[in-house]
Amino acid sequence: MEHPPSPFAPARFPALPPVKGVRLSSCEAGVRYAGRLDLMLAEFASDTVVGGVMTKSVTAGAPVEWNRAAISDGKARALVVNAGNANVFTGKRGRDAVEKTADAVADALSCDKNDVFVCSTGTIGEYLLEDRITAKIGGLTSTLSDSAWEDAAKAIMTTDTYPKGAVRTAEIDGVTVTLVGISKGSGMIAPDMATMLAYVMTDAVLSAEVTQNLIASGADKSFNAITVDSDTSTSDTLLLFATGQAGHAPVNGIDEERIQDFKHALDDLLVDLAHQVVKDGEGAQKFIEIQVLGAESDDAARRIGLSIGNSPLVKTAIAGEDANWGRIVMAVGKAGERADRDKLAIAIGGIQITENGEPIPGYDEDPVAAHMRGRDITMTVDVGIGNGQATVWTCDLTHGYIDINADYRT
Repeated sequence: MEHPPSPFAPARFPALPPVKGVRLSSCEAGVRYAGRLDLMLAEFASDTVVGGVMTKSVTAGAPVEWNRAAISDGKARALVVNAGNANVFTGKRGRDAVEKTADAVADALSCDKNDVFVCSTGTIGEYLLEDRITAKIGGLTSTLSDSAWEDAAKAIMTTDTYPKGAVRTAEIDGVTVTLVGISKGSGMIAPDMATMLAYVMTDAVLSAEVTQNLIASGADKSFNAITVDSDTSTSDTLLLFATGQAGHAPVNGIDEERIQDFKHALDDLLVDLAHQVVKDGEGAQKFIEIQVLGAESDDAARRIGLSIGNSPLVKTAIAGEDANWGRIVMAVGKAGERADRDKLAIAIGGIQITENGEPIPGYDEDPVAAHMRGRDITMTVDVGIGNGQATVWTCDLTHGYIDINADYRT
């Protein structure tokens, strides 16, 4: 069943330029869906290095296990992704399906199968018919293109209502390098490392160690700071591929000053993609930014922010445009982090509601209610303990979330 597009869906997919050393292709494989793209292949230059982070779920799928092993040497030649079936909780058959897929790609591209990354997204607990995938690999390799970003972004979607992409540029040693990213995600979003599936490709010349450090650091400030429904996927994977084709001298140290512009560009791109995931949250009508101040540490601030962002009572109040700030107080209290009740200060839409643990004298709810009627909701919470701070992002919880998930397998 098709569901209405997100009110945040862009008018068009962004214009994403080629990245030297990257070619892509997508097709309809019929893994689960009919009449839509559901399989993508990316080929990388022979010197490509990779870094990534994957779900900490103890019920992670066979593709995640494969990628954890493949990433150990920091080399990559290809990425293949299917939508519609997550290949999770499928035992030996699931592991065999991943290896057969990697074998098919390795044969087609004449590379080591351990340099092929395999990702799947979709329904859990159903066997993946990998022959539908392997039968398409030859055709995909014959249609590889350096400009096929939009089709690739569409091919990895499940309940997403729009494809997600972003681009940034940076300078290393005066050389312009390009970063392009695509992602998917709409439900089962409470990342515990990264997001559902997200891939960033760059032509920068980076060591594998630098690539790993950059993507792990960037994930913490972006995908690890979002939530839609508090549920961590069994398939979460975020990968950064650096093809080394830009022409500047290699970057071998994460603290080198010459990498700082690239680092800022990567972090900004990851936040952009993470925001797109939240804005396409299943049934979402509002995008919510929660800033937490005064916590014991930055990590504590993020946990408090996620407690607020994951609260069904907070999220439904926002969906109903009800300025019920008492639910924020509740969510702070249950977070398990230190907070001073008698110093707690809350603002919504920049309007102070409480301070010193009680409502502002003469508090007028009308301007706050007006803010709640908008699409973009902001709140600031100071818990009065220390200097820790964090920003997290979430969406509201509407009946649309139930509609989408009630018929997900039907």
